[in-house]
Amino acid sequence: MSVDLSARADVVELMDDPDADADALGRTYQRFGAVNAIVSRPGRLYRQDIRPRAARRRLRILDIGAGGGDLCRYLARRLRRDGLGADITALDADERAIRWASAHDDGAGIRYRHAFSGDLVAEGDTYDVVLSNHVLHHLEPAELRTVLDDSRTLVGSRGLVSHHDIARSRLAYTAFAAGTWPLARNLLAGSFIRVDGLLSIRRSYTPRELAAVAPSGWEVRSHLPARLELRWEGADGRP
Repeated sequence: MSVDLSARADVVELMDDPDADADALGRTYQRFGAVNAIVSRPGRLYRQDIRPRAARRRLRILDIGAGGGDLCRYLARRLRRDGLGADITALDADERAIRWASAHDDGAGIRYRHAFSGDLVAEGDTYDVVLSNHVLHHLEPAELRTVLDDSRTLVGSRGLVSHHDIARSRLAYTAFAAGTWPLARNLLAGSFIRVDGLLSIRRSYTPRELAAVAPSGWEVRSHLPARLELRWEGADGRP
């Protein structure tokens, strides 16, 4: 049966279930790094946005909706390899994610917070870079605006906000389904990645939809493979 991708689907991912199997959830967090290395291409984010800024000063970086913390650990490794440094905070509203991520820090030195972006705003926190990966599709327009407003407040007038997600399309859905099928019985076995990945694509925005709900001053960029970036950059925040 063909999947309807004409509009964002009102579906819930398995890992968002409060009663999700703990072992399967842990295996999902564990495998995120390998999957995101292919799907999200964090090396591009590092080369284009993180490293040039880190070369000028020690950065404060916030990852909203950090999940298992794989992006934060990746950035910490790359910075250390290049002799650069940053104070990185992994933020997630799901206590299960933060508990797992902090137990698997592997010496990265990440600061893990179970909180919302608005909590950090209320605390007066500030950052040079605020980012996220695969969070936007979880948000309805009102929730999205709140996260975007908080993101801008947290970086002030000089920082960078870069939120990355999947772009919904027939090609993205078909490619992910085909690419993960051979791995379903080994690498991805016992995790939610294949099922939730397909649900995520169905829930995701298209470039036009994201541009329609983004506040003034935000830029929607398209990247390969089937990627979206919602970006705001302060006037003096460029590398």
